[in-house]
Amino acid sequence: MDGTFNENDISHVVEADRAHIWHHLTQHKPYETSDPRIIVEGKGMKVWDQKGKEHLDAVSGAVWTVNVGYGRESIADAIRDQLVKLNYFAGAAGSVPGAIFAQKLIARMPGMSRVYYCNSGSEANEKAFKMVRQIAHAKYGGKKHKILYRDRDYHGTTIGALSAGGQDERNAQYGPFAPGFVRVPHCLEYRKHEQDGAPEANYGEWAADQIEKVILAEGPDTIGALCLEPVTAGGGVITPPEGYWPRVQEICRKYDILLHIDEVVCGIGRTGTWFGYQHYGIEPDMVTMAKGVASGYAAIACLVTTEAVFEKFKDQPDDHLNYFRDISTFGGCTAGPAAAIENMRIIEDEGLLQNTLTMGERMMGNLHALMDKHAVIGDVRGKGLFCGAELVSDRASRDPVPEKMAQAVVADCMAQGVIIGVTNRSVPGRNNTLCFSPALIATPDDIDRITDAVDGALGRVFG
Repeated sequence: MDGTFNENDISHVVEADRAHIWHHLTQHKPYETSDPRIIVEGKGMKVWDQKGKEHLDAVSGAVWTVNVGYGRESIADAIRDQLVKLNYFAGAAGSVPGAIFAQKLIARMPGMSRVYYCNSGSEANEKAFKMVRQIAHAKYGGKKHKILYRDRDYHGTTIGALSAGGQDERNAQYGPFAPGFVRVPHCLEYRKHEQDGAPEANYGEWAADQIEKVILAEGPDTIGALCLEPVTAGGGVITPPEGYWPRVQEICRKYDILLHIDEVVCGIGRTGTWFGYQHYGIEPDMVTMAKGVASGYAAIACLVTTEAVFEKFKDQPDDHLNYFRDISTFGGCTAGPAAAIENMRIIEDEGLLQNTLTMGERMMGNLHALMDKHAVIGDVRGKGLFCGAELVSDRASRDPVPEKMAQAVVADCMAQGVIIGVTNRSVPGRNNTLCFSPALIATPDDIDRITDAVDGALGRVFG
């Protein structure tokens, strides 16, 4: 190849992809005899591949990102206008869109006050972990440095983030991991029968109490933070049981532990509120976000903290180490906050938070109807337009279906022109939950088409 490229020659694109692209989360051996899929165009909730086939996207870009849908010219225009004025300056200085978006964001996060920009969810969580460690050294002689994370939760793909990774298949073969990260049990009520001592009643409080047991075993004076997803995402779309979050908040305050909420998936409207934690009346110390902040139109992530956390990094100005000695190169890009401002305007002006609640109720109702029809659905869970259906081979035993059968349902839906998801390289033997996260613009017809596709797929795969 001479390096020239014909944009209209799709076969050339496919060959270039096959020869040079290393796809995410993909075994490439099949591409030796079949074509990789190229997504060429998107509009609203639909995307088209290189063969011109139309698909309804029920997972917002495959990884829960394109919250306001494809083809938003106003976001593209906002990015273009900002880039020709100023595309970048390092985050040691400010920018106009950075300041404006931070103000708008904080106005929707009562109790929070400071925004640290970076470029991915993994990086945002790394920043939070570094802050916890720096606070430990500056205030506690280095002792209060441990970070608790939850089984089944996921906080990113770097070695540091994987050290707080509760999904063993994601972590496999990437150790050894960073020390000082300690796992606490999950809160999946549907699988409480697999947890020793789990009660029939008040499971939520009991699940939170298991966190306190870990804290006491490790020593409260060694624990700096607890990092949790408000709704566990890739670990099975796990909504917290009643009583869980109030008890978690109580435990963190009792032992002076920072509460770090990872909103990378749930943030910016996915659950029907600006942030998932806002359903539960909790007051975090740190909140991380990424995917939906600009709906994938530009790379942006944020770590948001309270003023109390921020103050710890400027309360001894004579100490030359008394500030957050960190940088994110692409946290200085202006396209991200410019896109995020317009993304937020769209959500508000089009009433997408309410639409998410309304369409989420419809999707959950449809999934429960499918559960009545198909015995293979053992449990339905969700919040807003973030839903899951766990597939089991037997409802009494709750044994998961073989992973390949869950994947066959996804493949059948894809053949029907509907893209859904399934837990992928998550928990060994537990990659059996179908995942749905359509854009916040979804209509009743979109929701019905998605669940109709699943209905047909379940019938063909499981009979």
